[in-house]
Amino acid sequence: MNYTKNYIQKAIDDLGFTKYTEIQSLVIPKALSNKNIVGCSQTGTGKTHAFLIPIFEKLNEDLNDVQVVILSPTRELADQIYRNAVHIAKFSEKHIDIRKYVGGTDRDKEVSRLEKSQPQIVIGTPGKIKDLAIDKNKLNVFKAKTFIIDEADMALEIGFLEDIDKVAGSMKNEVQMMVFSATIPESLRPFLRKYITAPEEIYIKPRELSSLNIEHTFINIKSDEKINTLNKIIQVINPYIGLIFCNKKETVDEIASHLFAKGYKVGKLHGSISPRERKQVMRKINTLEYQYVVVSDIASRGIDIDGVSHVINYELPQDMEFYIHRTGRTGRAAYTGEAITLYTPKDDRYLDFLEGKGIKIIYKEVKNGELVVRKDRKERQKREKVTAGFDKFKLNVKKNDKKVKPGYKKKYHKTLTEAKKRSIRKRGK
Repeated sequence: MNYTKNYIQKAIDDLGFTKYTEIQSLVIPKALSNKNIVGCSQTGTGKTHAFLIPIFEKLNEDLNDVQVVILSPTRELADQIYRNAVHIAKFSEKHIDIRKYVGGTDRDKEVSRLEKSQPQIVIGTPGKIKDLAIDKNKLNVFKAKTFIIDEADMALEIGFLEDIDKVAGSMKNEVQMMVFSATIPESLRPFLRKYITAPEEIYIKPRELSSLNIEHTFINIKSDEKINTLNKIIQVINPYIGLIFCNKKETVDEIASHLFAKGYKVGKLHGSISPRERKQVMRKINTLEYQYVVVSDIASRGIDIDGVSHVINYELPQDMEFYIHRTGRTGRAAYTGEAITLYTPKDDRYLDFLEGKGIKIIYKEVKNGELVVRKDRKERQKREKVTAGFDKFKLNVKKNDKKVKPGYKKKYHKTLTEAKKRSIRKRGK
């Protein structure tokens, strides 16, 4: 693609991009044509640059007022977008005013600066932008020509849709809107219908979960064996960085405290962590001060870390599609990774779903200080079924009160054992 501004191509070259990703090749031309867009793609597909590149191509560097508003549900995601935007802007000969507004910052200082000048590109979290633009009436979002909502499904889950609605309601009717999301839940569609007329819908098929770069290891446990099994796994693996996923923030706190007490360098991230603490944790992650980070699903969507060698699912995510987001944190680019998941027999349907999606699951167990391969789940189920059938048969055999000949019981047990072996061999063919 050719751009009228040389600095954009310089920024792209500096990033080392030699080929556009699928979503970039589909979004950029439509965005440059001022189309409204609803884009559905996974994290890590390059969608940030899919909307940033056309933003800079259409930006009027000489107009010192709000031209673009980008909303992101977490301060970490907002920070990533901000850093990427600043990287592009630094190649421009003209100054481009990009400002980030997130929770936990000095509101009075921000208001004071806004009274003197307005940014050209606004990046921030919904609550903060609503506060400055609607409640304080200091940020001129109503002048924006482009409005972008990133990770919309996550914003909905966290509860930011009402704030986004108020910000969107202050925009001009002709504003270009682009909404990006990993999924498009039904509860998000009324909002899309309200604000976006005839959008270009772009759906990027999720990458294959059975990526050769990721080994999907599943370990069968009893529910009361979780913490002990986690201890054994951690003693076996030696990750560059390991992410441990839990479903609830209480479990995140519990596991992080447990590992810290055992002397591990561990951080934690979940939705209730204060902005200041999150910032400290992210700094320590980026400087490799942690070997393990215990996270919730919501917090994980705000993480972009190089070098995640292991993902551990302490619990299977309630939404099966979230398995994609979790395991996609490892095995990136040319690196390999391992996703280790603890499961119980009641998770069989879940595992059937994942295998149906093309995931090649390797079943293992921790034995003698190693992760060793064990028989396939379904093969074990066959054996257990056969064994259970013979045990039932054995229980139903009517006892004979009469005395039996010497050696009869020994012969009986031998015959029963041989019958079991024959049946198992037959089923295994």
